[in-house]
Amino acid sequence: MITIEQKKTIVEALAEKFKRAKSYYLVDFSRMTVTDSILFRRELRKEKIEFKVAKNTLILRAFKDIDGMKVPEKVLTGQTAIIFGYDDPLIPARLLKIQVEKFNKPVFKGAVIEGVYYDGTQLKVLAALPSKKDLLASIIGTLQSPISGIVGTINAVMRDLASVIEEAAKTKAA
Repeated sequence: MITIEQKKTIVEALAEKFKRAKSYYLVDFSRMTVTDSILFRRELRKEKIEFKVAKNTLILRAFKDIDGMKVPEKVLTGQTAIIFGYDDPLIPARLLKIQVEKFNKPVFKGAVIEGVYYDGTQLKVLAALPSKKDLLASIIGTLQSPISGIVGTINAVMRDLASVIEEAAKTKAA
């Protein structure tokens, strides 16, 4: 049995993880075998993603310790594990989607990504979103496109001017 002090320590640790995480995903892991769980945790760890199991009451207390609850209380039923994403908030969605498609477990309950709650039906949508890195690359590419067009136009004008001067010099020489 867990003592009150141990519960307080767990709640404090969970609250700290919720504050640090850019995203967290709630899953029901009850149908996962120990082997399934270990393999899934390894995949998550490769991407610096944390998988934590906690009692629903302790999760609720941790939510109360931070800026309130962003997850409906009805989601916290049955066995609950939390997947914390610290870097890219969407990588856990992709890994979770792959796991669910392959093995039909764990069951996705919901997620909070950068303060916005997504219910258990939106895993495919979240997994399909481009990562922050991809979005930035796209924006930079879009911004560079007009610049490279201007540079190309200036180079073309200079090349044409050089051709005209060369032709004029040939005509004078002849």
